[in-house]
Amino acid sequence: MLLGPALAISAVLFTLGVAGVLLRRNVIVIFICVELMLNAVNLTFVALSQHLGVGGQVFVFFVMAVAAAEAAVGLAIILAVYRHQRSVDLQNMRLLKG
Repeated sequence: MLLGPALAISAVLFTLGVAGVLLRRNVIVIFICVELMLNAVNLTFVALSQHLGVGGQVFVFFVMAVAAAEAAVGLAIILAVYRHQRSVDLQNMRLLKG
């Protein structure tokens, strides 16, 4: 398998995720874009592991574990804020500020 196309797809996915985080106001869309960035990193690890060894595939499991924990905690926080304010707009997320 060629390394170039996999890394190009990974770069495009990561760029879309960064653009979504920087440009969107909806917390759920931002949350999905962070997950997209994590999946782009996983694709890079898998692509590089074919040329450099199995270590990249081991890192993929750690990234997947972090993504699962982030999904659980992040969705719980988003639901709690939505129940309190009836909005998931980033402008209304002043509840978590100290």
